[in-house]
Amino acid sequence: MTEGPYFVLTVLGVLGTGVTAGVFCAFSAFVMRGLAALPPAQGVAAMNAINTAAVRPAFMSVFLGTAVLAAAIAVVTFVVWPGEAAVELLLGSALYLVGAFGVTAGANVPRNAALLRLEPGSAEAAGRWPGYVREWTAWNHVRAVASAAAAVAYVLALA
Repeated sequence: MTEGPYFVLTVLGVLGTGVTAGVFCAFSAFVMRGLAALPPAQGVAAMNAINTAAVRPAFMSVFLGTAVLAAAIAVVTFVVWPGEAAVELLLGSALYLVGAFGVTAGANVPRNAALLRLEPGSAEAAGRWPGYVREWTAWNHVRAVASAAAAVAYVLALA
């Protein structure tokens, strides 16, 4: 069982990865489907508005804070190497840092930046919108699963 400062860090890890998994799951389950059902100009405009609104303290503190926490858990685990829960702690951190944070930076954010450069009512935006939705959502599935799996790994570290 994880104890002491590990317990607090791990509980915070469960909460951060779990909340992030929920946000990503919501996008995969219904937000992107709803946006895809709109005419392309409206879908592009709505997604651009969502992407702009996401870069605010409410979401970014959870998303980035969890990345910092996952990195801290990994470093502390490597330095102290607690017997029983080391594998679970490292796995949870790796899943979040690579599968949620890394995929966001490497796959979703570049697509968002490209979408933001398009004029929502243009023919180019209409042509690119279906591919954007498909690709962005596929990578978002990865983020959702990785965040949820990280939460499970951290929970297992508490057991």
